[in-house]
Amino acid sequence: MPSLDDIARFQTALGPGDLDWLHALVSDWQIIADLSFADLVLWVADAEAKGVWACAQIRPTTGPTTLLEDVVGTFLPSGAAPELERVLTTGTSVAATPGRPAHADGDVVVALAPVRCGDDVVAALAIRTPATGRRSRSALEATYRDCASRLVAMIGDGSFPVPGSRSELADSLRVGDGFVRLDARGRVTYASPNATSAYRRLGVEGDLEGQDLARLTARLDVRPTHRGSHSVLAGREPGEMEVENATASVLLRVIPLRRAAGAGGGAGPGGTALHGAERSAWGRAANDTAGAVVLLRDVTELRLRERELVSKEATIREIHHRVKNNLQTVAALLRLQGRRMEVPQAREALEEAVRRVGSIALVHETLSQSFDEQVDFDVIADRLLRTVLEVGGPGVRGERIGHFGLVGGDRATPLAMALTELVQNAAEHAYPDGGQGRVTVAVNRIRGRLRMRVSDDGVGLPADFDPTASLGLSIVSTLVETELDGTLAFERGPRGGTTVAITIGA
Repeated sequence: MPSLDDIARFQTALGPGDLDWLHALVSDWQIIADLSFADLVLWVADAEAKGVWACAQIRPTTGPTTLLEDVVGTFLPSGAAPELERVLTTGTSVAATPGRPAHADGDVVVALAPVRCGDDVVAALAIRTPATGRRSRSALEATYRDCASRLVAMIGDGSFPVPGSRSELADSLRVGDGFVRLDARGRVTYASPNATSAYRRLGVEGDLEGQDLARLTARLDVRPTHRGSHSVLAGREPGEMEVENATASVLLRVIPLRRAAGAGGGAGPGGTALHGAERSAWGRAANDTAGAVVLLRDVTELRLRERELVSKEATIREIHHRVKNNLQTVAALLRLQGRRMEVPQAREALEEAVRRVGSIALVHETLSQSFDEQVDFDVIADRLLRTVLEVGGPGVRGERIGHFGLVGGDRATPLAMALTELVQNAAEHAYPDGGQGRVTVAVNRIRGRLRMRVSDDGVGLPADFDPTASLGLSIVSTLVETELDGTLAFERGPRGGTTVAITIGA
């Protein structure tokens, strides 16, 4: 199925600004589909005036659909949909009339409305409602349909969607989560059962109807409200906010409704009359306001889980921090003990143990500063190179080529220890007489595997080389094969030097 961008780019003459406006509408029209209990289809004119294209659709979550098959990408040639073409040409609405359009299973009632961006009609909106089994006019459904008609009229005069009034939080709000209708004074004229329940959880006793929502909410919210929140909750400005106290948290979105300029001009969703075109901008006087739609959702449990997650993450980071401190204490004790040793071999063994403990502590230090159980191993590798190569004297330099990227905490520790041993071996044995050289750590990721090569340009491997005779290489072999489920290989360079290649799962 083609996208809105595909159809607009290849089949229409819409400009970038027009396309951005349609994207804003499509990202927000689920509200209208739910309020009108109708399917919505967006139609645009062909670039060569050969017909019209269906470029987007949405089905309601509050009622049955008339679109059993997707219609996006459908092309209707000129003359096949004269009413659609008239809407696109003249910008006038078309009353809802029964019919049997293509792609509909059964009779439907279809209303058409223009979509304006500035002064231009850029698309036509088809509102499709089932003709059979139509809903009774309960208070909830009558309020829903009235709000839908006003929003469709605002689409027709270019005042909806409101630019910059919507964030990603709005995607989580649906009409069924909680719905409140405000009049022009900001008083509640209707509240759905879910909305009433959410406010009762905040501490409201009795019904919401007749209440001044802004004043009521200000008494319930224990946090300092943001600037302009009173205007938003009074229905004069679009916006989003969260109300929170000791018992509950409720997320709200307010969509002001504009007052209609007249009663004529076609019909709206489900056969209700569309309001006349209104040319005023959002910045005009408050007497243009016809109240507002408030969508809300009780997010108490969600916020509780978020706090628990934050607390758990903080606890994990604190554990890593304490482990790092304890390891540094162990390293300090080993260092003190080494200074008391008179046997050179014992002192060297303790110094190697200090470096091994230090590499583990470095991983835990990095994890204590992270918000997940993955670490940027490039940072660890660079610090290990600088620290370990100090034993090789000033003539031995280190270099990293490529990127490790993110490595899981459970794999970072054995990888850091293996890297420490290999770099330390190269610094100590590749340049026995204090010569100069370079130790290179080259790394890349191929097909889900991480390959690390530690190379030096020193004297190379001896003829009787036995990796099992070295404690450090034995440690590396054990870590790679058991902890990292990888492979280890030793290579002699053609002109001297040694390369140790390690391949593990990324």
